[in-house]
Amino acid sequence: MADDNDEVRTDAPHQQGVGDEGGPIKSFLEHLEDLRWVLIKSLAALFVAVLGCLFAANHVVNILYWPLRHAPVHYSKETQVVTFMFSSNRLGVFKLNPEQRKAVDFGTNQFVTLHLEPIRQKDDTNLFLLGARQTSDSSEATKLGLNIVNISPADAFMTAMSVAIYAGGLLASPFIVYFLANFIFPALKIRERKYIFQGFFFAISLFLIGVSFCYFVLLPVALSASVMYSEWMGFTVGFWAADGYISFVTKFMLGMGLGFEMPVIVLVLVKIGILNYALLSKARRYVIIINLILGAVLTTPEVITQVLMALPLQILFEITIWVAWYWEWRDKRREAALDAGAKTD
Repeated sequence: MADDNDEVRTDAPHQQGVGDEGGPIKSFLEHLEDLRWVLIKSLAALFVAVLGCLFAANHVVNILYWPLRHAPVHYSKETQVVTFMFSSNRLGVFKLNPEQRKAVDFGTNQFVTLHLEPIRQKDDTNLFLLGARQTSDSSEATKLGLNIVNISPADAFMTAMSVAIYAGGLLASPFIVYFLANFIFPALKIRERKYIFQGFFFAISLFLIGVSFCYFVLLPVALSASVMYSEWMGFTVGFWAADGYISFVTKFMLGMGLGFEMPVIVLVLVKIGILNYALLSKARRYVIIINLILGAVLTTPEVITQVLMALPLQILFEITIWVAWYWEWRDKRREAALDAGAKTD
């Protein structure tokens, strides 16, 4: 009887569904049920985030509008730039070639700002604007200052929905990742969980760095280059459609953030044993081409922004190669030290 009881106690954990890694052993239908709840919770988090961003669409649009307001504008030295201001509103920026500068004399400064003030003559109901003050302030003239407009009546609602989906997806992504991790992690080995936990922290940091680099550095340059390229082809750029602008900005930032995730993915694969230093070194020439292609696809079709995007991605890959080399060198030293200790014993 004692032997029978011992056998029952030995088998009890497997009967209760405890696996070798500490996670429960479940049937296929139970896994499907867990997956169903993951989808329900993820969709609920996404719905709440999108709904919140829909009510705050004006604030989100203001954030996305920042790179356009700070996009630089470059003029040739022969061009005189005249900016008309009414209070704090910019009425327009006009570029005068040398012949036009002779016809309208605004002085020798390249940048001229005329501050208009309203005047009304006696016994006259008409109101006139007078250029009462002239300065050489270039702060407004060197900003791109394009307007973002909706073309059709339905565009306002479509634009608001697009903004809400992009921003809501970003806000809900940590919760979705958490729900997926709770579903996937029980199937992983302890060693694999450890590396993924470590990589997750660096992944978030690098993603935010990539998005910030794109938002503050790349986007203003790319938008300014787009206007210059359009003017070079003979097109006048007075405004951009809201849906096109928002789609371009959000995809650009998302692509740059995901591009900065590459070192984390590669180093996790190195730790697991799928990649090594030799393979990464051989892949360098191919990664250069891939980064340039990404720069061409995700940015405007000109060289400056393509290089600005490809360069940090290539630098990150080079850092990844040297980290993989250091790990292999460290492991070899440990193995050599263990072999030396074993021979001494």
